[in-house]
Amino acid sequence: MYNNNKIIVGMGEALWDVLPEGKKLGGAPANFAYHVSQFGLNSRVVSAVGEDKLGTEILDNFRQKHLQGLIETVPYPTGTVQVELDSEGVPCYDIKEGVAWDNIPYTDELDKLAQQTQAVCFGSLAQRSIVSRKTIARFLDTMPDTPETLKIFDINLRQSFYTKEILCDSFKRCNILKINDEELVTVSRLFGYPGIDLQDKCWILLAKYNLKMLILTCGVNGSYVFTPGHVSFFETPTVQVADTVGAGDSFTAAFTAAIICGRSVREAHQLAVDTSAYVCTQQGAMPLLPESLTSRLA
Repeated sequence: MYNNNKIIVGMGEALWDVLPEGKKLGGAPANFAYHVSQFGLNSRVVSAVGEDKLGTEILDNFRQKHLQGLIETVPYPTGTVQVELDSEGVPCYDIKEGVAWDNIPYTDELDKLAQQTQAVCFGSLAQRSIVSRKTIARFLDTMPDTPETLKIFDINLRQSFYTKEILCDSFKRCNILKINDEELVTVSRLFGYPGIDLQDKCWILLAKYNLKMLILTCGVNGSYVFTPGHVSFFETPTVQVADTVGAGDSFTAAFTAAIICGRSVREAHQLAVDTSAYVCTQQGAMPLLPESLTSRLA
């Protein structure tokens, strides 16, 4: 059963996705934390914004969405991402550098939060700068060392904002890895992993880094959850896609919430698939989820 004293954290970038129809609140950690909260769990987003209008608007939006956070204000511009969608609604990103979320400080308040955190989701993008990279690593190292603690590395490779060293360190610090099929090819090339079959590569990663689980998403070709000695597979539902922005984050959030609530891997996987499929039918990364989904963890 979920212990409400424990907290689920999305940590890293907070920014504006500048889409063709206007700007929308974005960043994987905020998307993750928001969807976790929709399932009734105690979530936080950890990031930083600038001393500017865009930063104030992010904080206002978080309040409107009842999304709790530990958001520091730092002397750098608030992050923005130019998002262009192709004919199938798949996003391409132009991520601005030298922004607030590159400079998340490690504070006493953040240290206290780490000690109360049961699950955290982090990615590679926010580790492109040394300041945020050190903050994320310190947070992970400060979390309770228990069998129930989940450290989810949702790899989220973007542009050229990652290195082999950053990925290797993150693999070692996490106990759940979430990766898509394209990212798996990139990682295999970087690390020189053998095997033509994607599943072989997943088994290698699972064993090498002693992971609890490895989640592999393959777009329209379905998704897998690998655990030692077992694999779960679901086909991707056919839906009318509005855009896919934030769909992967909603998958991770639903899966994490279900595991924290004591559901089986198979049940968590099903909820994750259904949640991300719904998000694909909506515009933007943070749509309100229907009760038909959120009530499944009630």
